[in-house]
Amino acid sequence: MRTLLVLGAALLSLGTAPAPVPVPLPERMADTGGGSQLITAEASAADSTTGTLTWWDRRGGRWVVAGSAAARFGANGLAEGSSRRQGTDTTPTGLHRLPYAFGGRSRPAGTHFPYLRVTERSWWCQDNASRAYNRWVEGLPRDCRATEAEHLASYATQYAYALVIGFNYDRPVRGRGAGIFLHVNGRGATAGCVSVPLDAMRAVLAWADPARRPHIAVGTRGGPTAITRY
Repeated sequence: MRTLLVLGAALLSLGTAPAPVPVPLPERMADTGGGSQLITAEASAADSTTGTLTWWDRRGGRWVVAGSAAARFGANGLAEGSSRRQGTDTTPTGLHRLPYAFGGRSRPAGTHFPYLRVTERSWWCQDNASRAYNRWVEGLPRDCRATEAEHLASYATQYAYALVIGFNYDRPVRGRGAGIFLHVNGRGATAGCVSVPLDAMRAVLAWADPARRPHIAVGTRGGPTAITRY
């Protein structure tokens, strides 16, 4: 009887063994940018307009979650960044650096990134014919049409706080897209940016440290635009 009881206890123990710990998303990615901070913006599929933004720290040789929030994407979902076309209302996928932060409100406490304050003269040029294509400008250049530029002060809610996503930024390809940011939620899906609630945007700015070389990876759970490809 004692032998049967011991055997039964052993079998019960085997049957209730803990499930394997899931591998953190950054550990499954092809590239994380080489820094010790990372932001992931993941949607369930390419036609999704919502998903999850998570910010991660590299600690003790592993990636751990520092925070997360519900995220919104383009009104037409997500598109492969290397072939995306401007004006499609899609969020470009890929791994991107984060050049600087900006906002219509004062620099949030704890922000480490360079921070530009939006003024009435602040524009983001999206004119493919302009030398200032995909750049912040103070005062609209003569070769950048107002109809092909975004007046940043006109978006007080969305651009209360924002981080520039370095998509098509370092060597801009005309027609690929301009003005892609991580910013505060508006009324619904975005025109191609990634957006989160106001408190989450504040938290990201207080957490992100350019000395730790944070990047943002945007993608889907699977398929050709899977976030793990980037």
